[in-house]
Parts: sequence; C-alpha cells; structure tokens
Amino acid sequence: MTEAQTFAIFDAVRASLTGERTFPEIVASLAAVGVERYHVDYARHEKTFYLGDSDSLVVSSPWASHPTADAFSAPAVEAAVRQSQRGEHTYKEFLRKTMAAGCVGYFVQIRGRRALYFGRDGEVHVERFPDAKPAST
Repeated sequence: MTEAQTFAIFDAVRASLTGERTFPEIVASLAAVGVERYHVDYARHEKTFYLGDSDSLVVSSPWASHPTADAFSAPAVEAAVRQSQRGEHTYKEFLRKTMAAGCVGYFVQIRGRRALYFGRDGEVHVERFPDAKPAST
C-alpha cells in the first residue's frame, strides 16, 4: 500500500466522523486510490479497507459506544440509511441508530455498489448505491 493510499484512507475515516464529506464523496475518494471494499466492525471500533491486490489496512475509528440491540431490524437499518441519504443526521448518529437496530457492522462493496449490514445471528440487509461521483473541488 502506498503512502498516498494510506493517507486517503485515513482522511476518509476522519471526514466521515467529522461530517466533512458525504458517503458518495468518501466512496469516490476511496475508489480513486484503489480501495475495492471496506468493513466496519462496530464492536472493535475499526474499519478495514481492502485494495484490489488483497492488501489491507485496519484503521481505529473512535466513535461513541452504544448498546446494540439483540434483534436485527432491517426496516430500522433501511430507515437510518434513508435519513443519511437525505442528510438528516451525522455519521455518528447513523452508527447509533443502526446499532439500536441490531446491526453489528457492515461491508461496503465499492465495485459492486452495495452495502451489506448484518446482525448478530447472520441477518443481512443489502442496500445498493449508485456509481460514486468524484468530489467537487
């Protein structure tokens, strides 16, 4: 992994937590440096980013701990996603809401344009997203 890729990944994590960039902008910046997918682990407060050559980078991502519901609610996860798409809450609030919906983490498959949210018992909710557009400068 190059220094530029590492910098872009750390910058994407920071920008998501500060609300500086939207999900589409973050996905575009990651795709531009060769990230194919990433995994967000709520229990470990980590994000793991994977390049096309199977190289990976784990980044600690300090968000507040919230209780995770035992039961997974795909409709509640979907509602949190829709609120994000409308710009109605921050990423940190999105994390809180999806944890309250029983989500323990998610994968974003940039090439496949999907986000897969999963619960403790293997439940999965899949969200498709449009092609990433480059951030405007």
